[in-house]
Amino acid sequence: MSTQILLVEDEEALAQFLKQELTYEGYEVTVENDGMNGLVKARESNPDLIILDWMLPRLSGIEICRRLRASHNQVPIILLTAKDEVSDRVTGLDSGADDYIIKPFSLEEFLARVRVHIRRLQESDSDLLTFCDLSLDRKTREVRRGNRLIDLTAKEYDLLEYLMSHPRQVLTRDQILEKVWGYDFMGDSNIIEVYVRYLRIKLESSGETRLIQTVRSVGYVLRE
Repeated sequence: MSTQILLVEDEEALAQFLKQELTYEGYEVTVENDGMNGLVKARESNPDLIILDWMLPRLSGIEICRRLRASHNQVPIILLTAKDEVSDRVTGLDSGADDYIIKPFSLEEFLARVRVHIRRLQESDSDLLTFCDLSLDRKTREVRRGNRLIDLTAKEYDLLEYLMSHPRQVLTRDQILEKVWGYDFMGDSNIIEVYVRYLRIKLESSGETRLIQTVRSVGYVLRE
C-alpha cells in the first residue's frame, strides 16, 4: 500500500506543484485548499503524513495541529510557513507540528524532510504485526482479534509472534522448537501441538475463523 499524504495548502500553484513532485516520488497525495476541509479530511482519511500551510482560510494550520493533538491523533505533521521568527517556530512546534519548513524552500530539502518522517513512521510500524483481523504489538505485548484483547502466556505470545513474523510461510516443527523453545529444548515432543491448541482456543473463542493451520507431517502456517 502506498504512503498517503494530505497536503493542505491554499496557494493553488504551489499545491499542484508539490502534489506533482510527491506523486512522482511514489506517494499518494490528497490536496485540500482550506483549513476546515483539511481538518475533516485528516480525521476521515487517517493519512500517513500531513503537510500544512500555517495561513489557511477558515482554520489555520496551527489550529488544525492543536485540534488533532487534542483528539490524540499522532500523525506526523510538517508545517509550511513564511513566518521565520524564532517565536513563530516555537509556536508551530508547541502546537503539535513535528517539523517546520520556511517558505521559500528548496524542493530537495522539502522532499528530504518528507522522507525522514515517512522512514520514522515505517520504523515504528515494524513494532506492530497484523494479519487479517489479528494484531500483535511488540512494544506493549498486546494481542487483539479485532477489538477483542487476548490474554496470552509468555510462551503463547512467543509462538504467535514467530508465526505472525512469517505469514503464509510453512514453518517446520524443528524451526518452531528452535526459535521459540531453544535449540537445546529437551521437553515433551508434543509441546508445539499443545501450545497451538491453546492459541487456537483463545484466538477463536468468539467464533472467529481459524488462522493457524496445520500442515500435515511438516508443521504450521499462518494463513486464511
